[in-house]
Amino acid sequence: MDKITVFKAQQWAFSFINKHQKEESAAELLLCGQFGWDTTQLLMHYQDELSTKEWNLFKQNVEKYCQGWPAQYLLGQAKFFGLDLKVTPATLIPRQETEELVEWVLADEPKKGAKLLDIGTGTGAIGLTLKHERPDLDVTLSDISSEALAVAKVNAANLKTEVKLKQGDLFENITGQFDIIVSNPPYIAENERNLMDESVLLHEPKLALFAPDNGLYLYKRLAQEIAPYLTSKARLYLEIGFAQGASVVALFEKTFPQAQVDLKYDLSGNARMVRVEF
Repeated sequence: MDKITVFKAQQWAFSFINKHQKEESAAELLLCGQFGWDTTQLLMHYQDELSTKEWNLFKQNVEKYCQGWPAQYLLGQAKFFGLDLKVTPATLIPRQETEELVEWVLADEPKKGAKLLDIGTGTGAIGLTLKHERPDLDVTLSDISSEALAVAKVNAANLKTEVKLKQGDLFENITGQFDIIVSNPPYIAENERNLMDESVLLHEPKLALFAPDNGLYLYKRLAQEIAPYLTSKARLYLEIGFAQGASVVALFEKTFPQAQVDLKYDLSGNARMVRVEF
C-alpha cells in the first residue's frame, strides 16, 4: 500500500465522515483513542507512518462510526472529568451534562469522610470521579445491571479508587445511611424516542435510558423509598430530563415538605439537575 501517515489518515477520515454527514471531530477522537494520544501528541505524530494493521483498524472504526456506532464503544473508552473510563454496550456513554452534576456536588463541599451512594452507577462515572476528587469520601456504587457493575469495578481498579459495589434495584442490598445520594437514573419517556440520536437508540442500553410514567417512574420510587437511607442533613442530587424540572421539584417538595429543593440549569440552558437538602 502507499505510505499512509497519521496526517493522511486523518484527512481521509475527514472526507469519509463528511460524505456521511457525521461529526468530523470523530476522526481525531478515533485516532487519539487508538494510540492513546492527546491533541498535542497527535500533531507531533502527524508524519508517522501507520502499519497496515493500524491503518486497517482505523479505517474499520471510521466506517463503523459512519454506520452509526458511537466512537466511544469502538474504542472501549470515554473521557469523563478528565478521566479515562472503560465503556461497553452494557453502559451508557458518560455525558458532559453529568460532569456538571459532579461539579455541583463538589461545590457544596461535602464534609470529610461523608458517606456517598451513587445509584445506577453504570461505568461508575459519577461516584468514581467524586472519589478521585475527594479521596476521603466513603463511596458505594450500585446498579441493577451486573454487566454495568463489572465495568464500574474495572474502572475503579484502573483509577486505584477504593469503593464498595452493590448490585440491586435502587436500594436493594443497600444498608446504612448516607450523607450524599446521587443518581443519573433512566429518565427518557417512550414518547421522546423521536428526539433521540439514532446511534443512541441502536447501541446504548435501553435499561439505562427509558423509564415508565413519562420518565418519572424512578424519581417517584426514590422519593418513596429514600427516607431510611438518609442521615439527618443528607443531600440528594439527581440528573433529570430537560422537560422534567417542574415535575421532579414538585414531587420532592410534596413528599418532603421540610426539605429545600433546588433546580439547576446546565450550560445549554436546560433544566438538568435537582438537589434536595433534607
